[in-house]
Amino acid sequence: MGGGAMGNILLIGGIFAIMYFLLIRPQQKQAKEQQDLLSSLKKGDDVVTSGGVLGKIFAVADKVVTLEVASGVKMRVLKSSIQARVTVESAETKGEPDAKKEEK
Repeated sequence: MGGGAMGNILLIGGIFAIMYFLLIRPQQKQAKEQQDLLSSLKKGDDVVTSGGVLGKIFAVADKVVTLEVASGVKMRVLKSSIQARVTVESAETKGEPDAKKEEK
């Protein structure tokens, strides 16, 4: 009977190990990458917010970033709402393949 209980404990331990490597660890890695991105933001970086707003960083404060979204138009957003650093060319060309499909 003792061997059956030990097998069950090993099975449960294996399931927890699998869950850790498939769920928890990648999430921690993604959170670390996001934190590294936020700490490395500087004036002049092109970014996209979680709401999909594209802009160039005009100023960086402790928790707030000022984005220039158009010529002379500035908006303040929380630093945590910045999702990614982008290049202007890649942001503008993402919509082009859809436009080419619509022409056909």
